[in-house]
Amino acid sequence: MIIPNRVLDHAHIPELPNPYFGKVRDCYDLPDKRRILISSDRISAFDRILAAIPFKGQVLTQTARFWFDRTGDICQNHVLAYPDPNVVIGQQLRILPVEIVVRGYLAGTTGTSILTRYKKGERSMYGHCFPEGLRDNEALSAPIITPTSKAFDGGHDEPLTATEVVAQGLLSAEQWDRVSSIALALFDRGQKMAADRGLILADTKYEFGTDDAGNIILADEIHTPDSSRFWLADAYVQALENGTRPPSFDKDIIRAWVDARCDPYRDPIPEIPADLVTATSQVYIDAFEAITGQTFRPDTAGKTPLARIRANLFPYFTTQS
Repeated sequence: MIIPNRVLDHAHIPELPNPYFGKVRDCYDLPDKRRILISSDRISAFDRILAAIPFKGQVLTQTARFWFDRTGDICQNHVLAYPDPNVVIGQQLRILPVEIVVRGYLAGTTGTSILTRYKKGERSMYGHCFPEGLRDNEALSAPIITPTSKAFDGGHDEPLTATEVVAQGLLSAEQWDRVSSIALALFDRGQKMAADRGLILADTKYEFGTDDAGNIILADEIHTPDSSRFWLADAYVQALENGTRPPSFDKDIIRAWVDARCDPYRDPIPEIPADLVTATSQVYIDAFEAITGQTFRPDTAGKTPLARIRANLFPYFTTQS
């Protein structure tokens, strides 16, 4: 059940220093090299904000927490504390300028997805060659990495090959080998754990940074409905045979609705209907429960989500008056 008026469309808190407002997260850098990352309920796709979805930020934070707790043996992550259901206190990192996307299936709806490009006739993408005759959403012979440049200024992420990543000086050869190895190991762990829950982890993206010692640290989020594509395993085969999109736990529900009604990279975005917003909220909640095996408990403390977050972050205010 969706509780009305529990939407966090922004987390602008003047008492916190050094703000950075991203597409989904509102962040603040503390003087002691910690970063406050607040997951709003905004949903973005096609490099744009589409809507605000009740409880989405809590779902993302708690889903990522589930995975961070279960992948620390593969790679150190940035998490230091969780003072609120929507908030992570993390290490400040130098974010690497390459987004690492791992794909196990020929899927996707965006301009950089391999399915979109494959249907346009491309057979060489991201340094990988694809055979003729692949069906929509078909499994690849093995997971692949399809890196993109990370657009820090709100622009488009651009496709890259491994050779270009190193040749352009975005990462050193050693860094590329390290993040590639980590990403494939994380994806393998995610696919196996998802399978145990009756899910398919079709693809995902990872963001990495380095600390002051140059260590590679997993940042942002991991295996959430925003960063990953989860399908229901028991419905996948029939969908593949029918040529339809497999039932999923991700933001494709809104992406597909928008994409069917306009060119989302150029046209004004149609207003998202209230019933689709409600349905999307339920998808996120269902995703949390399916992925983690835990019951989602919405935090309704405080008059509003922002009021609750402000109270929980009070110890971090630069001026406590």
